[in-house]
Amino acid sequence: MTENLDDLINDVALASRMLYEMGLADASTIERGHVSLRLPENPDHFIIKSLGPSLSQTYSAHMVIVNVDGYKVGGPKENNLPNEVKMHSCLLRDRPEINSIVHVHPRYTVLMSVLEAQLQAMCIEGMPLFSKPIPMFKSPRLIINEKDGLEVSQTMGDHHAILLQGHGAATAGSDMEDAMVNMLHLEEQARMNYLAYCAVGPNHQSLTKEQQMEFVANMRTMAEAAHLKPELAATPRKPSGIWKHYATKASLKT
Repeated sequence: MTENLDDLINDVALASRMLYEMGLADASTIERGHVSLRLPENPDHFIIKSLGPSLSQTYSAHMVIVNVDGYKVGGPKENNLPNEVKMHSCLLRDRPEINSIVHVHPRYTVLMSVLEAQLQAMCIEGMPLFSKPIPMFKSPRLIINEKDGLEVSQTMGDHHAILLQGHGAATAGSDMEDAMVNMLHLEEQARMNYLAYCAVGPNHQSLTKEQQMEFVANMRTMAEAAHLKPELAATPRKPSGIWKHYATKASLKT
């Protein structure tokens, strides 16, 4: 991803289409959701998709620029703000360390929030999200005003995910890839929690805190493994294989 404004706008449009390719927004939820990205040169402004287009058909012409008070400051006059822009503006204003927010309505995440089942780590993908309980905004109402935006931000705290009961979820990241992959992992963990819930009930087993800590400690030893030393240079961590896969699929939709 690049620093040029036009390229950043294209990146957010691509990420929007990627949400569809990831299966996080389809069928009746295909127009419900948005990705935001803070402008590196102007951190009080961010890019987000306007109201109207489905995520599968979102392009650069659909983008708007918004300030952290939730007001439109750029983009075509005919493009209106998404109804839940306050979720993004409040989080980006309160959390200077994050640069991207993703909000969608993934079905397993929604289902488990209504059941009020505390999501547990069931696999290694997205395990860091479960270092402490994922908070929940206990209402399905849309986040359309400052009061609710602030409540979402305060409830989320310093976590990188929040459940919106019966409504969806929001995930954050230091960049757009982190925010997107966090949402993908959250939905996969919710799916696995649901399957376990169906199999043995709400008191199903999960990976323990000790196992999670062991995993993290073990990962840190990779740098010391002589047989893993690269011949030329270390493989870049980003863009990841996940990002490249879905970006390629979404790029074919232009």
